[in-house]
Amino acid sequence: MTTATTDRKLYRVTEAMTALSLSRSVVYELLRSGRLRSVREGRTRLVPAAAIAEYVALLEREAEREPFGRAS
Repeated sequence: MTTATTDRKLYRVTEAMTALSLSRSVVYELLRSGRLRSVREGRTRLVPAAAIAEYVALLEREAEREPFGRAS
């Protein structure tokens, strides 16, 4: 996310994909599993900026628990 977009509170799924550098199918799987939160406004699914930050923090915590270079 650039500094111009850091004030935004909600992102469309495609924008969250870009922010997280993940594919569409991976993002929808994260949403389905609950690892990435989202909200709905009408028919539009939106990902809160806080949810993106929480997901990144979760990944960082998980990385700290696993030895470097070891896949789970």
